[in-house]
Amino acid sequence: MQTDILISNITNPTLLFFVLGIVATLVKSDLEIPGQISRFLSLYLLFSIGFKGGQELAHSGLNTEIILTLLLCMLFAAIVPLYTFFILKRKLSIENAGAIAATYGSVSAVTFVTAMAFLENMKVSAGGHMVAAMALMESPAIIIGVMLMRKYTTSPEKSLKLGKLLHESLTNGSVLMITGSLVIGILTSAKQAEGIKPFTTDIFKGFLAIFLLEMGMVAARRFSAFKNYGWFVSCFALLVPAFNGLLSVVITHYLPITQGNRLLVAVLASSASYIAVPAAMKQAAPEADPGLYIPMALGLTFPFNITFGLPLYWALIVHF
Repeated sequence: MQTDILISNITNPTLLFFVLGIVATLVKSDLEIPGQISRFLSLYLLFSIGFKGGQELAHSGLNTEIILTLLLCMLFAAIVPLYTFFILKRKLSIENAGAIAATYGSVSAVTFVTAMAFLENMKVSAGGHMVAAMALMESPAIIIGVMLMRKYTTSPEKSLKLGKLLHESLTNGSVLMITGSLVIGILTSAKQAEGIKPFTTDIFKGFLAIFLLEMGMVAARRFSAFKNYGWFVSCFALLVPAFNGLLSVVITHYLPITQGNRLLVAVLASSASYIAVPAAMKQAAPEADPGLYIPMALGLTFPFNITFGLPLYWALIVHF
């Protein structure tokens, strides 16, 4: 792997703010991002990336690359929770196995946004349809994870209410925001979009840096929450995402997909949700331990992907 790519990513200001958040927590600083501001930043990032993706998608049309990319992403969203569930249930309860499977089958919008910033720093373009791919990958993994829980549970009274589950998945705040912004971006003309460009583009990296600062503090606080589960979950949180990302790099090598979009597919395949899935699992699987699947995604998988995963996948895409 090219060391300059790794160094460039590690010294990126947005990532350094993530590190600062970790340091602030470790030294027990009183630095804090108020909860309402954190939620605003999260919604802003989803709005901005969704709107810009809709604008690009409106001008790109529908072609072979877009169709193949969307199908591949949907395939990952279905297969990852299926195979990971059967690995996890050997060591964990059915509920925890299903929740973690859904977590790793779904995606992290913040990881995706960080990857977009990485590509922009590398002066590499990506298609707006990748935002649609991300939105499409949120719900299937949640539904499959809960269906597996219901199928293998030992409690016969737990029936699968698919309609309610589907409603919870599709109306989740993060899913609705990015999907709605994508649609609005498609419907908005280029001239109209210019009016809000300072808000959707110019301040994007600054808000991303502040949000990652807060994510660093949250990750550091939750990292120790699952240490009692042993080495198995730690290895899973690092090795499975890396495997999924590398597998996507190999598959997209044989498909007519541009390099920027290949990286985003790898990021979507390797990321894990810590926003949409916990919200859905709170309703669908209250027996699952959020002190396990949230720290796995946020404390291990997220830092790994934005520090080492991005430059690793990119180096492999460029060289092979």
